[in-house]
Amino acid sequence: MANYREIVTKTVIGKGKKTFIDTGYVKPNNSPSTILGCWIINHNFGGNKTGDSVNINGSYDLNIWYSFDNNSKTDVIKQNVTYNEVVHIKNKSESSDQEVIVRSLKQPTCSKVDIENGTINYVIEKELGIELVGNEKVKIAIDDNEDPWDEILDDTEDKKIDNEVDEKFIKDQETL
Repeated sequence: MANYREIVTKTVIGKGKKTFIDTGYVKPNNSPSTILGCWIINHNFGGNKTGDSVNINGSYDLNIWYSFDNNSKTDVIKQNVTYNEVVHIKNKSESSDQEVIVRSLKQPTCSKVDIENGTINYVIEKELGIELVGNEKVKIAIDDNEDPWDEILDDTEDKKIDNEVDEKFIKDQETL
């Protein structure tokens, strides 16, 4: 008959991904003529579990390059954007001690930027993956019929040969 043992291990108990869309605007000092580029750097984020939800707090630096004065001069607007996203993930277990792991599956990118009445409007898309990790127990069967121990024999023949070596013979061979 087999005995059973429990192993406690960390396992993914909930997992999901979601695409988020942020919209916003900036009012530059100069009236913009053309948008020359928009990029996002320094994306930082983290998550924590509260109740049945996961709160994701993050930030990134938005940089918009634009021309002004009838496309004769350029400038860059730099703005730090913060966000707070709330997601619900199906829990496959009711583990009490849960850890939240958030990954960026698609870095924030500017999908749309335009000028309207001297204001620059933008749309940022990002995709985040969220995992809930918790402790779980796994039962395994332990076989009672253990393999027998092998007998270890002393190598007395090898020791006997070592004792029979004539050291004088070796010294005689070195002088030749």
